[in-house]
Amino acid sequence: MRFDVLTLFPEMFEGVLAASILGRAATHPADSAPDSAPRLSYHLTNIRDFTVDKHQKVDQRPFGGGPGMVLQCQPVWDAVQSVEPLDARPATRIVMTPQGRRLDQSMVEELAQLPRLLIIAGRYEGIDERVVERLAPIREISIGDYVLTGGELAAMVLIDAVTRLIPGVLGDDESAGADSFASEIGGVLDHPHYTRPRVWEGMAVPEVLISGDHAAIEAWRRQQAMARTRDRRPDLLS
Repeated sequence: MRFDVLTLFPEMFEGVLAASILGRAATHPADSAPDSAPRLSYHLTNIRDFTVDKHQKVDQRPFGGGPGMVLQCQPVWDAVQSVEPLDARPATRIVMTPQGRRLDQSMVEELAQLPRLLIIAGRYEGIDERVVERLAPIREISIGDYVLTGGELAAMVLIDAVTRLIPGVLGDDESAGADSFASEIGGVLDHPHYTRPRVWEGMAVPEVLISGDHAAIEAWRRQQAMARTRDRRPDLLS
């Protein structure tokens, strides 16, 4: 998969995309062949590089008055037109915005099946609506019912969630299928987890987990997952 990110602050992504699982996925070959390409790649583009303003300005005050500034059409449009031809794979256009559809695991699973995502990180009061309409089809996505200073952090969340579902990225491909909200477990919350030592501060690991009875363990985990979901997120059971 290829991720293209259009942003005014590409430096915000550099440490995140180079670290841990995200970094390994973009640098390690997809298989054992010496010339094998990595499973995915990240490409950052600065929207400001496409402004025609001599002062590198990309925003203006909103028509109709009001606070804040609005990201202009021209630099966003030109950035998309410049980046899309860089790869033959079709790009699914996404803009991170509080007004978008809220990101959930089913959407992440869907996006992880695509060959290429082009993500626009909004800023200021938003992006001029005309360029959003001109870029249709485009998916408007939110990571929650709150507002950030910009779409960069939201874009990182989306990239992280999608990347971990790409086969081979995690050490065990079955791990993601057992996560909270995964379709493979019915979209409920994950069960509690325990590790060594068996007793810590007087608190023991549940006996069933050290019984060796795999059927009993799976039944316990399912029961715990359902109980936790009913208690914490009953909306998921509807």
